[in-house]
Amino acid sequence: MTMRRIACVALLATSSIAIAQSVDRTRSADARAAATVQAMTPEEKIRLLHGPMPSLLPAAKRPAGVPIGAGIIMGVPRLGIPDLTETDASLGVSNLNDLRKGDVATALPSGMALAASWDPAVAREGGAMIGGEARDKGFNVMLVGGVNIVRDPRAGRNFEYLGEDPLLAGTLVGAQIAGVQSNHIIATIKHFAANAIETGRSVHTVDMAEAPLRESDLLAFEIGMEKGDPHAVMCGYNRVNGVYSCENPFLLNDVLRRDWGFEGFVMSDWGAVHSSEAILKGLDQQSGEQIDGKRWFSDLMQTAVSEGRVPQGAIDTSVRRILRTMYASGVVDHPATGGATIDYARNGEVALRAAEAGIVLLRNEGGVLPLAATARTIVVIGGHADIGVLSGGGSSQVRPVGGFTLEERQTGGGAASFAKRSYGGTAPLAALKAIRPDAQITFVDGSDPAAAAAAAGSADVAIVFGEKWSTEAADNKDLSLDRNGDALIAAVAAANPRTVVVLETGNPVAMPWRDRVPAIVAAWFPGQRGGEAIARVLTGAVNPSGHLPVTFPASLSQLPNPALPGSDAVPADAATRAIYGIMAGTKPFAVTFPEGADAGYRWYAAKGLAPLYPFGHGLSYTSFRYDRLAATGGKALTVRFSVTNTGQRAGADVPQVYVTRPGKAKRLIGWGKPMLAPGETREVSVVADPRVIGDYDAKARRWIVPAGAYGIEVGPSATQTSLRTRVRLSKQTLKP
Repeated sequence: MTMRRIACVALLATSSIAIAQSVDRTRSADARAAATVQAMTPEEKIRLLHGPMPSLLPAAKRPAGVPIGAGIIMGVPRLGIPDLTETDASLGVSNLNDLRKGDVATALPSGMALAASWDPAVAREGGAMIGGEARDKGFNVMLVGGVNIVRDPRAGRNFEYLGEDPLLAGTLVGAQIAGVQSNHIIATIKHFAANAIETGRSVHTVDMAEAPLRESDLLAFEIGMEKGDPHAVMCGYNRVNGVYSCENPFLLNDVLRRDWGFEGFVMSDWGAVHSSEAILKGLDQQSGEQIDGKRWFSDLMQTAVSEGRVPQGAIDTSVRRILRTMYASGVVDHPATGGATIDYARNGEVALRAAEAGIVLLRNEGGVLPLAATARTIVVIGGHADIGVLSGGGSSQVRPVGGFTLEERQTGGGAASFAKRSYGGTAPLAALKAIRPDAQITFVDGSDPAAAAAAAGSADVAIVFGEKWSTEAADNKDLSLDRNGDALIAAVAAANPRTVVVLETGNPVAMPWRDRVPAIVAAWFPGQRGGEAIARVLTGAVNPSGHLPVTFPASLSQLPNPALPGSDAVPADAATRAIYGIMAGTKPFAVTFPEGADAGYRWYAAKGLAPLYPFGHGLSYTSFRYDRLAATGGKALTVRFSVTNTGQRAGADVPQVYVTRPGKAKRLIGWGKPMLAPGETREVSVVADPRVIGDYDAKARRWIVPAGAYGIEVGPSATQTSLRTRVRLSKQTLKP
């Protein structure tokens, strides 16, 4: 036997042993991944590092037998490694451009609505539901988990995210991710990091010192990863301190892996890769490679290896991370074959509960809501309330059960010019009629404010729907309502003193008419059963319990950046657009956030500003009392107090606990959401995460909680304090 043949036989024997070890379920995910890497050819390894966006492939070249979604990473069948089939997004299983003809899914309310629930159980239930639908449709990766901190209320993608506070956002995204991954599929957390605005998202750099970044945006990710254990992280389009997020060694290697111990893999956002060398800086996988324009992690990666710019060891490391994740998540051992029958009626109930939990009653002067039984003539105005509820645009768009109606979006240029606004789910008008068959309920489309005012003047109650659409890839220029909605509301309110405004928005909005209407409801983008949820809240079938996860400014002048960052950036010409990416639209520019770690309510508190509506605000049809406050300090801060329902209806409250200390803005350290019967009392206990009340020392790479006296405030919002006390804490030092 020749030496070459002996070597081949030995290699086959080694490969056979490695394959046997990789399929042994008694072995750890790490051991199985290591064995699989040993059995793979160089070509098979490269295959796991990149994938196309199927919708951009000619129909004849789309992979057969797999669902068409956001992306696909081809597996290694001979080793039992399945394809990674990826679907958007956080609000349900998307179906971009209806490539899966007629395929619908249950649409959850927006991320902002989810955050307004302040309820991790609601987040987990919704995550489990959409993850189940993804699996039943044959997907094993869900691009869920948007947790970028809301820094500007005009940002187009805020509706996908979970508000302005890192503790609230991180807690809820962790619950959502855990729910999704309970289905043996991979979830992501995204967009890592500081991806706060859409303007020039492919070219701008967010410049911020490490300490404030750690105490805000990164803390939201850190908490979310601890609570949800996502199997994958998606890096963002933007640069951070001059370095692209998807090749940023500080973010991906130092923070994510060294400090937080992340063992999964990092995938790029679609079109966010800029070099093959990004693999050396923490990126493991190139997603949607056609959008990048270059196959950095495919053909060009092979060239980089042959030229010595990327060592083979870096390839093996990334492949091992991907394989380990596939074994740990159950993707290999519990394949998502698709074709299952989905109980959309049951899943719709999950969406309904989420919508009801997230609706916020902002104003209710004179008890106009819930609608009185004596209100026999009701006119519903505007917002396409006769056909459905509004949803946000972009990759999170879900084709809801029952379909939707599309309208062209005209913005005068930019990415949003090619987007469409969508209305779907249950229609508020029909839902109101079903609950109040005793009333005469009519609809006016609101296109003519004078006609709407005339109809309102002859009704017992007028319900006006105001809209503010948002979409991925474009920011809003201001906070005014769409379709001249502010003028419509003003006209109706002048004609009927019992006017109720229902807002379907992805963001805070201005309200120049606020003091002229007695009742205002923030319904956000309320999802599959949103119309029904709105009707149930308006009629009192549901007692609203949502609280704001974001501050509503009184004016743009209150914002840290009154002018939207990048709004004056130089547009990209044909040549620079090709260089900087098709999604860019502008030449590179820097974004600074003067508030640093003090985003949202912290900025308002630090500057002594009175917002239109504060973070945490939300009313109920009952009333609550807080008392018996007790706080203990030392090495751990614990706060206890009692909440009593002092009204006549059962309802849930969201009492919030904030900490203040000299030189720092107030910070949310916890909350409760007790459901209480009339007269019932329940204790709420909150234990502070030291990172929330501490400082990050970038030089020492430590969190430090200084010794001293800390103020404790308990109340129904960031600006309303019902109980106060002070407590002394000892100094604490924690690793990152």
